[in-house]
Amino acid sequence: MIDAADRAAMEESLRAAIAGAEGIAAIDEVLRKLEWLELLSAEPADAIEIVFGALGATGGAATALDDVVSSALGHPPRSDLAVLLPAFAAWDPPGRIDGDALHAQGLATARAATAGEILVVCGPASEPWIACVPGRDAEVRAVHGIDPDGGFHAVCAQGGAAVATRLDPAAWQSAIALGRRAIAHQIAGASRAMLALARSHALERVQFDRPIARFQAVRHRLADALVAVEALEATLTAAREEPNPDTAALAKSVAGRTARSVAAHCQQVLAGIGFTTEHPFHRFLKRTLALEGLFGSADEIVLDVGKRLLATRSVPTLIEL
Repeated sequence: MIDAADRAAMEESLRAAIAGAEGIAAIDEVLRKLEWLELLSAEPADAIEIVFGALGATGGAATALDDVVSSALGHPPRSDLAVLLPAFAAWDPPGRIDGDALHAQGLATARAATAGEILVVCGPASEPWIACVPGRDAEVRAVHGIDPDGGFHAVCAQGGAAVATRLDPAAWQSAIALGRRAIAHQIAGASRAMLALARSHALERVQFDRPIARFQAVRHRLADALVAVEALEATLTAAREEPNPDTAALAKSVAGRTARSVAAHCQQVLAGIGFTTEHPFHRFLKRTLALEGLFGSADEIVLDVGKRLLATRSVPTLIEL
């Protein structure tokens, strides 16, 4: 584990470097120079928290998620290896095998557009298969949705089923759990950034000869947003201390709901300026809306947990107190 002083210095330098980089390729280069892959291999928990927290706080986008998921699947990360992620709001393997053919559709980071190979997990989550499909055999299309700067791509990949090999179901569960934790940290960083923007506006904006930060209604909005962010970070700490699919699902679900709550409160504080593209608030709001659907939305995860509880009639112990 990285000690507190080194961690703080690393976070500060990384955020400054990401903030000064323009575009996904430039941020990927920043991570390469800071030896992100070495840190991910040596201290995965710290690496995910530091890097994805920094991406969220700065509003940056990178392809580091490919590295997190591929390493969990047992494939050493490399710059030309992309990973096909599940479709929006889903977390089942994105591929299937029909006879001798492999078919897959899902989402990917910007790396998929230039990758030499795309890692695809197929079949049911209980009996998954894994294959490396040549990038040239995949149809990759940029997603120009609510967050065009996020670098998300829709991918349709095909290949021969003979190249697929059996994958341990635990590896797929681990990949989903780590992916959820990474995205939750990114959402937490973005939520902190939205709160900081709203707080600064409240201190600077003057109404009736005093800053609006002195009005009780504004204070309540900011306080509620702060409580939501602190609760999310406590959940992420629990997911780190008790790493398993259930705590990761809890963190991802709480992250999605936190982002919505923080965005609503901060939008109210920012008022009209928060609706414009002149203010940076919109970038963080769009990013959290896009990230919220990766590896399952908050609502879908909660529904899935509820169904499992009803089926088993037992409540798992998420955290040992």
